[in-house]
Amino acid sequence: MSVHRDIRSPTQDCGECPIRHRAVCARCETDELAQLEQIKYYRSYQAGQTVIWSGDKMDFVASVVTGIATLTQTMEDGRRQMVGLLLPSDFVGRPGRSAAAYDVTATTDLVMCCFRRKPFEEMMASTPHIAHRLLEMTLDELDAAREWMLLLGRKTAREKISSLLAIIARRDASLKEPRADLGAITFDLPLTREEMADYLGLTLETVSRQMSALKRDGIITLDGKRHVTIPSVDALMEETGDDSDGGFLV
Repeated sequence: MSVHRDIRSPTQDCGECPIRHRAVCARCETDELAQLEQIKYYRSYQAGQTVIWSGDKMDFVASVVTGIATLTQTMEDGRRQMVGLLLPSDFVGRPGRSAAAYDVTATTDLVMCCFRRKPFEEMMASTPHIAHRLLEMTLDELDAAREWMLLLGRKTAREKISSLLAIIARRDASLKEPRADLGAITFDLPLTREEMADYLGLTLETVSRQMSALKRDGIITLDGKRHVTIPSVDALMEETGDDSDGGFLV
């Protein structure tokens, strides 16, 4: 059974929420936010704690406010594969499904804005803003899954590492104030080298070697193992192997 702590809202005003412009409630009007307020609560998890096990009854859906979580699938013989990352503003759970499809584990300390599932489903039926935003997020997730199929199936180890760094950097930039100049981006890598290896289908040695190569070539700079600076977004995007002009959109 997962261990969590219900907490008071880290920000009492939804308008000041750090994920407000990207979350499922992004297009809600004031009265709709007031309705959500009646069915929401916050939960916190420490790094390493399980949020929900695959197959367990899930009586809530949620948005990640701060922190990172992983989605993991376990096979019959006990092998485990990380199949997704939940970053700030990502949605957890599926309306209409009462059981969790994957193990969800907090990679870092995690805070989630939770909504009781049944009232949320009822609100979706009467609030087009929520239903439409959730559809958009679902389609974005589908695009990300297709992108990941390409990454795992066709890309080299260097391209895989670069792509993962680009994904995390893009999300980190999207949660900050818009900037005209995206020349350099700094963020804390939420995954250990072992977790990166698991997620990308590489060995630990390969991940470490490729990170060192990217650092040596000036594509990234590292302060310790987690604090990453990307001096040039365009240079990083060149390393991903994607046919993308002009860096990434945030």
